[in-house]
Amino acid sequence: MSDSPEESFISHLVELRDRLLRSLIAVAVVLGVLCFYPGPGDIYDFLAAPLTSALPEGTKMVAIGVITPFMVPLKVTAMVAFVLALPFILYQAWAFIAPGLYDHEKRLGIPLIISSTFLFMLGMAFCYYFVFGQVFHFIAGFAPKSITPAPDIEAYLSFVMTMFLAFGLAFEVPVALVVLVKLGVVTVEKLKEWRSYFIVGAFVVAAVVTPPDVVSQLALAIPMCLLYELGILASHLVSKPNPVAVDAAAEAEMDAAEAAFRNLEK
Repeated sequence: MSDSPEESFISHLVELRDRLLRSLIAVAVVLGVLCFYPGPGDIYDFLAAPLTSALPEGTKMVAIGVITPFMVPLKVTAMVAFVLALPFILYQAWAFIAPGLYDHEKRLGIPLIISSTFLFMLGMAFCYYFVFGQVFHFIAGFAPKSITPAPDIEAYLSFVMTMFLAFGLAFEVPVALVVLVKLGVVTVEKLKEWRSYFIVGAFVVAAVVTPPDVVSQLALAIPMCLLYELGILASHLVSKPNPVAVDAAAEAEMDAAEAAFRNLEK
């Protein structure tokens, strides 16, 4: 006897709860390890290095709130723990939706998890090692001599998380295009036709989410355009028909035509 719709719905909710709990436990375990080594303070110092290197000599960041010196490094450590546990979290999400997919869609699961994780971390690394240094030195050089910059660590954390999220998601463009093409939502030809619109949209997005300087805007818009071209190339590869399937379909059509011809002869 098959399960009733209510029982099936409840079982899906239970499975979703279990997978969410596993993801939270994974983040908590990684967070606990990071709190012992290297520690929240060292992790925050590493995150703040691009800004502190651009500040005038002897200048440090400030903490306005009473518990800010404790909470901000802890939030940074939690962010790092989430990023490190991201492959496991994505696998839990995939395992939840995989039973409702076709076999050819399931085969994309592991490659998508690996590629999306790699590209997201690559976007964050590109932002940290290239964009931050250029932006902070530009701001420090533009500031008047009468001003002594002393950034607040909480405001810096908010800025960093916004930039990391923007660059991480921007680097997911190839994965998004491959998924859309594989699911039949768009075709490779449509993606090529929309190339000019995407370029304009990339520069608009870069102007909105990045600081108002040309360096950071170009640093986000240009990689997005290049990744769009990479996504078109990857989509073209995954959209190629399977030769075995094509030959089998052609052979079936030939068999059907031959059978119909024999029936006409009879």
